[in-house]
Amino acid sequence: MATKSRCCVVGAGAAGLCALKYAREYGMEAVAYEKCNEIGGTWVYTEHALDGCATAEEVHSSMYEGLRTNLPKEVMDFPDFKFPANLRESYILASDVLKYFQAYAQHFQLLPHIKLQQEVIRVRPLQGKWEVLTLDLLSDIYTTEQFDYIFICNGRYATPSYPSTEGIDLYKGNKMHSHVFRKAETFKDATVLMVGAGRSGMDITHHIYPYAKRIYLSHHLQQKPPITDFMPNVVQKPLVQRYTESGAVFKDGTQANFTHIIFCTGYNLTIPFLSADCNLQVHDNFVFPLYKHCINIYHPTMCFIGLPIYAYPIQLFDIQMRFVMQYYSGKLQLPSTEDMLADTERDLAERRERGLPRRKSHVVGERQFDYYDELVALTGIDNIRPVIKTLSKSCGGKFLYDLQNYRKTAFKVIDDEHFVQFKLGEM
Repeated sequence: MATKSRCCVVGAGAAGLCALKYAREYGMEAVAYEKCNEIGGTWVYTEHALDGCATAEEVHSSMYEGLRTNLPKEVMDFPDFKFPANLRESYILASDVLKYFQAYAQHFQLLPHIKLQQEVIRVRPLQGKWEVLTLDLLSDIYTTEQFDYIFICNGRYATPSYPSTEGIDLYKGNKMHSHVFRKAETFKDATVLMVGAGRSGMDITHHIYPYAKRIYLSHHLQQKPPITDFMPNVVQKPLVQRYTESGAVFKDGTQANFTHIIFCTGYNLTIPFLSADCNLQVHDNFVFPLYKHCINIYHPTMCFIGLPIYAYPIQLFDIQMRFVMQYYSGKLQLPSTEDMLADTERDLAERRERGLPRRKSHVVGERQFDYYDELVALTGIDNIRPVIKTLSKSCGGKFLYDLQNYRKTAFKVIDDEHFVQFKLGEM
């Protein structure tokens, strides 16, 4: 790769830091633009969501006070940079995760290549390069630069998604998305409807039940509902059929009144700075057409790091970057446009056969390891460590059926194949 190749990284969260690190390792002149005033992306805790001025869409991070990871740190580290050995717990505080990413950036000397408080306004192809228009949020000055490659790493947890349930505009109580939830004591003596029993819904329920008077946990998990017996003021309900001025009627015909609603209903994928010239459709949480969920087929010097969901994020970022750099470094040549389009259509057809809607076109879940195998088979890069896959069987889904206790378990990786599991205090 020519040493003068320039690349732009959009975002300096975990994915952006990973992209910046590998771009520099392969000899690129790299710069990352970060909208916030520090690195770390979603792991940065900010309280400005509480000031009553910011809308959910204006808040950058979803981080709330006291959050602990719902994945063990043993599946959250980069293969070439480990968490500190003195962190014995596996489910660690968000502040420890942020410190880890800060240490990663320092270790690989990334900080001089990151421009903070720079918002990317527009990205468009121009004469074989990428024109990137940025806004300095301090000086209010716009700047245009050109790059040979561009890595989109702006995350997918910035634009809250809300259900369009009948009567929601009639409800006169307090409404918020989990994106702006910050402190559990805010809900002291409140009666709360929690919409959604995914990871955030269950964890926030766990955070606020000691304070709230009552919590109605509304979800669609009929065959395997979460275990909430240890939270005596939590009542499970089916999905809401319609809202009223003071509460809701549920799909089983029961009713309840409440003072607050917390929507734990996920996010809409938005990439507002992409121009139409990028030849990409971004709709219903799906970016099309991308080769292997990351490379822009019509403009292959653009790639997206971190689009697949329900994967181990750090493992995903790292292997995707190693995958794309095989092509960007010239070690391998990408298939033809026609072949990449055909491959993408095969993937979509297989998903349709499984009954997955378009909005789940980037879902990998339990098949994330098959996805990693694909990237490895195509490029010959090292796969993720086998211990990650075996460890995943011991920690998956426990937020639903062992919420009270699962973070009391810790893991220790012995080598690339083996780990041990123990209760905190036993070792």
